Amino acid sequence: MLKKLLITSVITAIFSIGSFAAEEKSSFVPISSGVKSIKINLNDESFTLMRNQTKGNKISPLYETTNRGKPQPISLAKGLETIGELEFIDLMKKAQQDENIAIIDSRKPGWFEKLRIPGALNVPFTNFDDKEEAISSMEDEMGVVQKDDGSLDFSNAKTLALYCNGYWCGQTPGMIKNAKYSLLNMGYPVSKIKYYRGGMQAWTSLGFTVVGSGK
Repeated sequence: MLKKLLITSVITAIFSIGSFAAEEKSSFVPISSGVKSIKINLNDESFTLMRNQTKGNKISPLYETTNRGKPQPISLAKGLETIGELEFIDLMKKAQQDENIAIIDSRKPGWFEKLRIPGALNVPFTNFDDKEEAISSMEDEMGVVQKDDGSLDFSNAKTLALYCNGYWCGQTPGMIKNAKYSLLNMGYPVSKIKYYRGGMQAWTSLGFTVVGSGK
């Protein structure tokens, strides 16, 4: 009886290993558990968001070096949320139907042209070195209204999901708080700013869909 039980256990184990191997062979590189891709239509761009499924795929040469800048802090300001990829993607999905959410690439246009996250709008952080450009950017893309007396109305300000080149990049932190006329300096509600600190370096390291040649 014991011998039969041992034989049955061995056969079951072999079968389980075989099934697991078959499952692994047919598996995909996921965004989250069971999710391979997400179809998105955002800012007149229709695309399928997914991670690169090619075995051995490598990060873009734009982001393969490690000798850049100083790491940016996790917390840029009290009450300001720093988010990761899944939270950023969730905001992208919501922005399709909710015009009060803006997905913004804060880098200079040259970086934006080389490689970017699809569906993002380019609002360069350098716009916030000048008061009139800062106000114009907030009016055009962020739902801010300048009143007749020159003051700013933030009552309909959009929730912003902001990113730049990565952990070491100061472009988004510049727009948020370091530029002379930064969002916070101009009175933008801190609760409506979401900082994707990983930016393009984290995005490309996970093989997510991008637009551009990377050159």
